Amino acid sequence: MPNFISIKKKIKSFNKNINVDGDKSLSIRWVLFSSIASGVSEAKNLLMSEDVLASINVIKKLGIKVTKNNEYCKIYGKGINGFRYKDNLTLNAKNSGTLGRLILGLIVNTPKKIKLIGDRSLSKRDFKRVALPLSKFGAKFKLNKKFGLPLTIKGSQNLKSIRYNETRGSAQCKSSVIFAGMRTNGKTLIKAKKSRNHTELLCKHLKLPIKIKNKKNFDLIEINKIKNIKQIKYNIPSDISSAAFFIALTALSNKSKILIKKVNVNPSRIGVITILKKMGINIFFKNKNTYKGEAIADIIVKSPKKIKSINCPTYLNSGAIDEFLVIFLVAAKAHGVSYFRNLSELNKKESPRLFWASKILKKIGIKTITTNDSIKIFGNPKLKVNKKIIIKNFLKDHRIFMCCTIAALSFGGNWKIHDKDSIKTSFPSFLKIISNLRK
Repeated sequence: MPNFISIKKKIKSFNKNINVDGDKSLSIRWVLFSSIASGVSEAKNLLMSEDVLASINVIKKLGIKVTKNNEYCKIYGKGINGFRYKDNLTLNAKNSGTLGRLILGLIVNTPKKIKLIGDRSLSKRDFKRVALPLSKFGAKFKLNKKFGLPLTIKGSQNLKSIRYNETRGSAQCKSSVIFAGMRTNGKTLIKAKKSRNHTELLCKHLKLPIKIKNKKNFDLIEINKIKNIKQIKYNIPSDISSAAFFIALTALSNKSKILIKKVNVNPSRIGVITILKKMGINIFFKNKNTYKGEAIADIIVKSPKKIKSINCPTYLNSGAIDEFLVIFLVAAKAHGVSYFRNLSELNKKESPRLFWASKILKKIGIKTITTNDSIKIFGNPKLKVNKKIIIKNFLKDHRIFMCCTIAALSFGGNWKIHDKDSIKTSFPSFLKIISNLRK
């Protein structure tokens, strides 16, 4: 089968209820926590994407038994120091930055050299940002010249506790240091810029010795040595990052409505909701509750009569960093000029996303002014596309593919979008849901 899709017609009005795939951040963290737990952990609705399957393969290489079928996944944890593996081990994180960075915190005490590799896209991403704090614990790293992969790590079994100031708003770096801190004899202290807090919430749910003080612009986190982690039964909620594509599609469609069931609406993840509501999109939560520390809700979205431009507050950036591509699409149909800044982190994702956002918007006839960390989008409420557009060579970035699919369905035109297999990274059922919405 060809590895591209063709879209030649806009989507018609729709009123649907949908389920999107399980949360990727929680799925990967469940796999990693379960690998160092004592006993059998079980998850339902685990995201069976390439990133999560890579996580499962990594812990299997570290000597952990895993069984799975269509209904559940079981991980047979051997305790905090239960990893068993051969010399000269190579772990492949494939496309997953979350896996690549977090696993280093788990193996920071390895007495044997371990090599970490990834795919072409992950190999271009910055691993110095996590190697530096982990080296302060006592681990030794050898990175390639551009600070990406492949790298080798040789840990220490006499780890020192550290003080770490995380200034980028990187939940991956913060989580890696939390995992490393669990293995020291002293107190590891982290001052972290606000970012996703799934790791901390899971620590609190498991009653691990971690203390968190939430300040206005940062969090103070104290981690002490962990002796035992109990097994974890988890019914993974749906992913807000996956839901965001259908929130945007509804916002850009006429007379449409969608209900997305049981989505993780963790406050550190709903920047996309806050931003789009400021732009006039009708978004509501229903059946909100708390599950293992995470906020869960059904999300209802209705098409607006008018989309407003926005001068986006930068404090919302970290909570929407994976959703900005679809936010930019909504801004393309807004009344007036939208301005987004302090977004250099977008160019350090699977592809240089800020560059790609500008390229896609220009292809559909939207004027932008783009720098290395900002973009101005000159909205056109009457935007219609009537030309042929080909999208390719985007480092197989799953979010670029899905963003372009939403653009094609929203604005029209004759689109050919390559590398459809990229959705297997995070959202395997994406095209199936699109197909059901078009019926």
